[in-house]
Amino acid sequence: MLVGLQFGSLINPAYACGCGAMVVDEAMQVSVDREVSAVHWDGRTEQIAMRLTVDGNAPEAAWIMPVPDRATVELGDSSLFDALENEIRPVVRTRTHFWPDSDDWPFDWLSGYDSAGAAPPDSDSVGVVGRERFGPFDVARLTATDPDALRDWLADNGFELPDALATELKPYVDAEWEYVAVRLAPEESGEVLTGSLDPLLLSFTSEELVYPMRLSRLAKTPQSLGLYVLADHRMEPRSAIGGQEPELLYAGKVVPEDAVRDFAGSGDLFLTAYQQRFPEPDRISGDHELRRAKADKPYQRVWYHEGGVTRVGGVPAWALTVAGSLALVALAVLFRVRRARSTARR
Repeated sequence: MLVGLQFGSLINPAYACGCGAMVVDEAMQVSVDREVSAVHWDGRTEQIAMRLTVDGNAPEAAWIMPVPDRATVELGDSSLFDALENEIRPVVRTRTHFWPDSDDWPFDWLSGYDSAGAAPPDSDSVGVVGRERFGPFDVARLTATDPDALRDWLADNGFELPDALATELKPYVDAEWEYVAVRLAPEESGEVLTGSLDPLLLSFTSEELVYPMRLSRLAKTPQSLGLYVLADHRMEPRSAIGGQEPELLYAGKVVPEDAVRDFAGSGDLFLTAYQQRFPEPDRISGDHELRRAKADKPYQRVWYHEGGVTRVGGVPAWALTVAGSLALVALAVLFRVRRARSTARR
């Protein structure tokens, strides 16, 4: 699918993404050109897999993601997203039209005339649960009871943060959530972050299906979110949380295979895919909470290939219809004439 996250130009650092807050050295330039996220929830445990495509001249960057419970982190499988994108691909059908348009005979001579028309050390307020290295990812799993202490810890450990981040973290601190801070740094010295990164997989306990979005309020440019949701039933967002209405891309039962099975387990699952735009990020009101839809109604997009006019035996159906209608009119006229002559003779 994809379904993804877009930032503006590389003139300014990118400070936010759909899954958390992007944090970079203010002297550098970096953008997330695309973010694809897949979520699996079995009613108790939630997994989020993210694949970022980045561009810029920064040798490193990072983001922080709040999670409702203790998280484990590992590298994911890139082929997961290829499989999901293939699953939600629209059906292509050929559609014909009865009456000729400007590209069909006898009006095709008009097609030559085009009309104009229509992209530091730990304090009592911060605890380090663990710190691991996965390829280009330096991952710190943190707890915090004070948003300012969390901000200070991140700053003392090399994370350059926007000033407003501590304020946006406060609701998560009050709710006793934990945090996954990820530094994106090439393993080879001198390299810069560019291209598609290996996906990162987070897993944590959650009684509700939630996708953190609140920190995207810090974004300076319009945002978009693409989401694959795998669960026992069709899932839908409770609200638009300050963005445009989420657009449904796909809904249907799937039998997990290969990378999808490794991510979500075996057995039938319901896959729901959405995309959503946030023209004014500062209006984002909270995190996405997804609930079971009223019915597991399937949905798949259909793309139509225009196959021209409908034909019967190679002849345009409209022409046959017109010819047949004219013939019927002629027969009716002829019948009336003969009947009139017969009456006159009497």
